[in-house]
Amino acid sequence: MRLSSPTALPRTLRRTTARRTTARRTTAGIAAFAAAGLLAAAAPTALAAPSAPSAPSAPAPALAAPDIPLANVKAHLSQFQSIASANGGNRAHGRPGYKASIDYVKGKLDAAGFTTTVQQFTSGGATGYNLVADWPGGDPDKVLMAGAHLDSVSSGAGINDNASGSAGVLETALAVSRAQLKPTKHLRFAWWGAEEVGLVGSRHYVNTLPAAERSKVTGYLNFDMIGSPNAGYFVYDDDPTIEKTFKDYYAGLNIPTEIETEGDGRSDHAPFKSVGIPVGGLFSGASRAKTSAQAQKWGGTAGQAFDRCYHSSCDTTANINDTALDRNSDAIAHAVWKLGTDTPVPPGDSYENTTDVTIPDNGAAVTSTVNVTGRTGNAPATLKVDVDIRHTWRGDVVVDLLAPDGSAYRLKNSSGDDSADNIIATYTVDASSETANGAWKLRVQDVAAQDTGYINSWKLTF
Repeated sequence: MRLSSPTALPRTLRRTTARRTTARRTTAGIAAFAAAGLLAAAAPTALAAPSAPSAPSAPAPALAAPDIPLANVKAHLSQFQSIASANGGNRAHGRPGYKASIDYVKGKLDAAGFTTTVQQFTSGGATGYNLVADWPGGDPDKVLMAGAHLDSVSSGAGINDNASGSAGVLETALAVSRAQLKPTKHLRFAWWGAEEVGLVGSRHYVNTLPAAERSKVTGYLNFDMIGSPNAGYFVYDDDPTIEKTFKDYYAGLNIPTEIETEGDGRSDHAPFKSVGIPVGGLFSGASRAKTSAQAQKWGGTAGQAFDRCYHSSCDTTANINDTALDRNSDAIAHAVWKLGTDTPVPPGDSYENTTDVTIPDNGAAVTSTVNVTGRTGNAPATLKVDVDIRHTWRGDVVVDLLAPDGSAYRLKNSSGDDSADNIIATYTVDASSETANGAWKLRVQDVAAQDTGYINSWKLTF
């Protein structure tokens, strides 16, 4: 908890004040959903957007995502556990437990008003199934997808791997229905079969999707293991916009993230990435051991695997970290709402850099560059500079905008008594004497000792 009057303490004590580590988003004005009738679907070779989506009459503004109830997500996990227990202890490809899992998810989505399609394929002599669910509305030429593999290994029920991701995606889809969301993009959710035997289901979907339909997919979000018992918070290092969406969400909770490396390319985002579709996602860790540094910032046990039951019979409902499951499920909803309902800035009006740049403590200035091209004449007298700098004592930080010719525009001075975290602000600069095209830079310097941070992102809007 933060102290109510930090300025009354010596600076060295204020730096050790405990920071709030969790936050919950509240939802206001979320409409109750209207249940729809059961929708039967065939199993075509290639899946396309519904032919006549009922798009909203005007683009909706970006909306705040609802909180995803942990109890609902865990109820789905209990169902998957029961399905496995009744079918030989697993939900593996080609086994009855997998087909029962597909039927369970499909029934929930049909009742919620989705158009569901079951796609069949064959692997290892057994029939596999993908389930794809389209929410009516949104631009059919701009499709945002979120998915997870639904199958387990044959040795266990696969509750963390990957009933957790499947349940998080399912409950997010059901939240879309409860809110009767009218997204600007067309929303599509998917549950993949035979991931555990080589990404077979997702690869089949991508390979059989016509090129014209592939080009409509603006992004694919993947969720494979989001409730590991010794959890970490990992973000895929792929599409910058998707990556930033997740990193910003966790930064808002004061939870540090790391780039996901353990399973990179080993889950269902890989087939999408291989054909040029932007991808991203979340991961809570598998068989790799948590380091001491990771345990210090996330809790848990250093030297122990993120998931000691990975691909084992003990991957049951007892193998779930509720806090990680809750946070990651909320993050899924945040990304779907943010990326699916944002009204895009007209092309050419905005230029952004989302690559992190570390700011040395009491050190030399660092810069981040935005290259502006394709414009004529000078920059405007009302050039907007959006700055997102994460820092534990923003009073230490000096920020300048550098024009292509090197001219400096001071955005923020240092102030030793400004003890708050972070610099998230929009500045207006009269840059009418500067040529618009060229390499614009954000220059940031930490001018006092003991606190650190980084440039998270920044943007110029003309």
